[in-house]
Amino acid sequence: MVRFLIRKIPSLVFVLFASSIVAFALPRLAPGDVAVTLAGTDPTAATIAAIREQLGLDRPLVLQYWDWIAGLLQGNLGESYLLHRSVASLIGDRLKSTVELSVFATLLVILGGTLLGVAVGSARRRWARAGLDLINSFFVAIPSFLTGLALILVFGVLNRWLPVSGEVSFVDDPVIGFQFLILPAIALALPSAAVVARLLQAEMLAAKNEDYVDLALSKGASAARITVRHVLRNSVGTAVVAVGLQVGNLLAGAVIIEAIFNRNGLGQLAVSSVQTRDFTVLQVLILAIVFVAVICQILTEVVLAALDPRIKLGE
Repeated sequence: MVRFLIRKIPSLVFVLFASSIVAFALPRLAPGDVAVTLAGTDPTAATIAAIREQLGLDRPLVLQYWDWIAGLLQGNLGESYLLHRSVASLIGDRLKSTVELSVFATLLVILGGTLLGVAVGSARRRWARAGLDLINSFFVAIPSFLTGLALILVFGVLNRWLPVSGEVSFVDDPVIGFQFLILPAIALALPSAAVVARLLQAEMLAAKNEDYVDLALSKGASAARITVRHVLRNSVGTAVVAVGLQVGNLLAGAVIIEAIFNRNGLGQLAVSSVQTRDFTVLQVLILAIVFVAVICQILTEVVLAALDPRIKLGE
C-alpha cells in the first residue's frame, strides 16, 4: 500500500496545482472589486487605488498567485481582506460544524444507499421493484435544497418537532446537537444515497445472472443467503466507489444546506466570501474541497482493494 500511495503523489500534486490555478482565477473573474467594497460608500478613485496598492492587488496576477502558493507551502493561508483575520483561524472556527454535517451525511449515504440498493436489487416481485425504483428515482431527481425546504416545512413549521435554524455542537451536547443535525444531514444525504442505491441495484441485478448464483441455487441455498453471501458481497465494491464519488457532491451541497438551516459552517463562510469578494478566503476553501475529494478517492481505492482480494492496488 505504501508503494501505491507513493505512486499517487505525482497525480495528487498535479491535480492540486491545476485546482489552485482555478481557485485563484475563478473568484477574480466575478464582477466587482474588493477594494471598492473596503473603500465604503462614495469612494474616490485615489482611495480605491491606495487600497489596491496596500493589498497588492495592483501587482500582476502571476506575482499574486506566486505569493499565495509560496505562503501555502509555508503553512500561511493568508489573511482575510475584510475581517483582517488569518484564513486559518476563520476556517478553524467553522470547521467543526461542517465536519459534523459531512460525516453524519456520509454515514446516512452509506446506510441509506446500501439498504435501498439491496431492497431494489433483491426484490422478487415486479411491482415491489418498480415501486422502490420509483422512490429511488425521485430522490435522485430532487435537489437537496428542495428536500431541505420540505423538511423545514414538515418538521419545523407544520409540526414543531425539530429545530430548523442554528446549531449546537454534537460534541458539546450529543442529544441537542443531534436534533439540530438530523434534518440538514438528511437533506444533504438523500440525493447521494439515491445515486449509491441506483449503482448498487444495477450491480446486484447483473450479479444475479452469474454462474455462481445458479450454482448456489442448485445446492439449495436460500434466497437470503445468496443475496448476502454471493450477490451483495460481489457488488459492494460498486457502493464503495459510489460513496467516494459522492464526497465532492456532499461538500458542495453543504454550502446550500448550511445557508438554508443557518449553520455557521464553511458553507456560510464561502457564501459571505463571495458576497464581499474576499478572494483570500474563497480560494483556500475551493482548494481545500478539491484536496478532500482527491484524498477520499484514494481512500476509496484502498478500501475497495481491502474488500475484494481480486483487486490489487495500482492495477
